[in-house]
Amino acid sequence: MNAAILSRLLAAEPARFPALAIHGLAGTSFKPEHLAAILGAGRQRGFFEVHAENYMCAGGPPHRALEAMRRDHPISLHGVCMSIGGPQALDKAHLARFRHLVERYEPALVSEHLAWSTHETTFFNDLLPLPYTEATLACVCDHIDQVQEAIRRPLLLENPSTYIAFRESSMSETEFIRGVAERTGCGLLLDINNVFVSANNHGFSALDYLSDFPLSRVGEIHLAGHAEQADDEGAPLLIDSHDGPVADAVWKLYETVIARCGPIPTLIEWDSKIPDWPDLRAEAAAAQAILDSHQREMRYAAA
Repeated sequence: MNAAILSRLLAAEPARFPALAIHGLAGTSFKPEHLAAILGAGRQRGFFEVHAENYMCAGGPPHRALEAMRRDHPISLHGVCMSIGGPQALDKAHLARFRHLVERYEPALVSEHLAWSTHETTFFNDLLPLPYTEATLACVCDHIDQVQEAIRRPLLLENPSTYIAFRESSMSETEFIRGVAERTGCGLLLDINNVFVSANNHGFSALDYLSDFPLSRVGEIHLAGHAEQADDEGAPLLIDSHDGPVADAVWKLYETVIARCGPIPTLIEWDSKIPDWPDLRAEAAAAQAILDSHQREMRYAAA
């Protein structure tokens, strides 16, 4: 099912929530501890992203909080456990719960990771890398087709942060991701911190990676903090930790991407050592300033 058909099917469904614009906006991960501060401030410019697996229950406080957020703000629904890169079949029950959340909250954006996290009956609480081969490409495309058929809309696929590479890989990561997008019609979620982390860990140029990335298919951008550690041999190792502010080098890459692509919806991810709401909101405001600056430049150029 191609993207045009998926979009028509989605448009045919009666809406439960207001169709709020998300283009050109910066957002943050939604954390329940921030709910009172967010609601107290009223409707704000921006959007919120939630992890789908945190809402795979029938009701209760998580859903009451999310419903309150969704009335006034667009949301991005981000899956972390679909195991799209795994060799075994997708979990049908998990996919059904994911589909139900899409139907229930009508998110502006829906995304998942290019990674795997399950093997037979074992679940790994991590987003694990995969070899970039023709066989893996076919498997990933089949899984994305299944997800898009289920949710009846395009999925955004996120590039990974990686710490190892596979000898059997027969193509680059950007070539692999381009192939997935072309075969399935899916969109892409460009995590710029992931690019920076992987580039430093593997010794390639982040700018060269971005030059080869299919930027025209990017529907959302992620920015996050990372941690600096050392591997077993004492060499520097960056970890995609989401536990601090966005690094200056990642901001510079972000400005480069926005200059090339325009004002793509941008999310600040902060999932541990969570700061107070004003501090998290300030990170989103920094991204919004870059988006707004580019939009002004576009208007001046068109005048």
